[in-house]
Amino acid sequence: MQKIRPDLDLGAGIRALRKGAHMTQEQVLAKLQLAGIPISKSTYAKIETNRMNIKVSELLALRRIFGCSYDDFFRHLEQSEANTEER
Repeated sequence: MQKIRPDLDLGAGIRALRKGAHMTQEQVLAKLQLAGIPISKSTYAKIETNRMNIKVSELLALRRIFGCSYDDFFRHLEQSEANTEER
């Protein structure tokens, strides 16, 4: 099996949204499974730590769970880019 190398850290945005929603990984997993997304705790942890790419279906479900826009998943990338440019 070929390992997929993510090029941007989307996991940090997902983790920030989860923490902002005051949810644990277990709570998010339960909601994902109720939404019909079969995902293990280790897979979800790998997504948050950017060791695994997220599937579109998982991203759609997380957007509903967190009640956010798609832009919110990428907001931290824009902030870190702005911080890099200021240096």
